[in-house]
Amino acid sequence: MSKPKPDDRSNNKDRIENTIGHTLQNMNEARDYLKAHSEELSEEEKRRIEEKNKRRAESIEGMREELKDEAPYDRYE
Repeated sequence: MSKPKPDDRSNNKDRIENTIGHTLQNMNEARDYLKAHSEELSEEEKRRIEEKNKRRAESIEGMREELKDEAPYDRYE
């Protein structure tokens, strides 16, 4: 039997920060899309985009908390 791999958390901080950045970018793009096309979108489509951005914001909050948890494992500290 092989040994399980050790828990390597050294890159978690970078990965989480990268994910937060992409999520923020997606939120901004969705917001810009709403502004540019709001007259063309149905109320249902607008609501879906707004709800998705709300979920994205909640995810970012969770990822920021996770970053705090990862601080002791950051390879640069």
